[in-house]
Amino acid sequence: MKEIHLFYAPDASTTGLLPAEEASHAVRVLRLAEEDHIFVTDGMGFFHEAEITIASPKKCHISIVNSTPGEQTWLGEIHLAVAPTKNMDRMEWLAEKATEIGINSFTFLNCQNSERRVLKTERITKIVISAMKQSHKAHLPAVNEMTDFKKFLAQPFDGKRFIAHCHNMGENTEAANHLPSLDNLLRQNNDKNRKCLILIGPEGDFSLEEVRMAEAAGFQSISLGRSRLRTETAALAAVHIAHLAHQP
Repeated sequence: MKEIHLFYAPDASTTGLLPAEEASHAVRVLRLAEEDHIFVTDGMGFFHEAEITIASPKKCHISIVNSTPGEQTWLGEIHLAVAPTKNMDRMEWLAEKATEIGINSFTFLNCQNSERRVLKTERITKIVISAMKQSHKAHLPAVNEMTDFKKFLAQPFDGKRFIAHCHNMGENTEAANHLPSLDNLLRQNNDKNRKCLILIGPEGDFSLEEVRMAEAAGFQSISLGRSRLRTETAALAAVHIAHLAHQP
């Protein structure tokens, strides 16, 4: 089967243009020309079949032939809020893989134990766009700026809210040693319009104070399994669990 090259053009239906980087790739790299047909996603839920009318590497004009909605392969909404690692390669890997699996939003958290307190989202956004095209999706995940943990807790969210951590919140009881699993909690939800927000902490985990703050704000403490996971592994595991639990 011939590989389908999917281009990202958020304004394709109104401007009839490919963005500069996409135009250069189409004309200079793939050697596409006038009258060639291409496939475009607007990142907002639609695929477009289009014909190239002017093949310029700086300003590639297209005419949309047909538009079809791209079905989201999971129910509801998955929002991942994660404290970024010191090594940005790990966050870039996470953004790519989570997009391939399926996610709606990323937010980066500044926590008490964070080793990275500044993050520029431009590079992450480019990786997310590339992963969306590679995995043939019509929805571009939102990439939100770095947000202080306390400020983020105060933001409204109409859905289930979870915080994953390794703290033993109990005092002396054996029953308190085990937090409920994210998988079980999500599968107990029969609401077809499912939405979930999952918090993943930094390499030193959330502080006990932050866990208590989150629980006071309506977040439920969860486990992602018995293994101790690195930040990016825990985040990807959470996305995959939510994705599978939210299958139509």
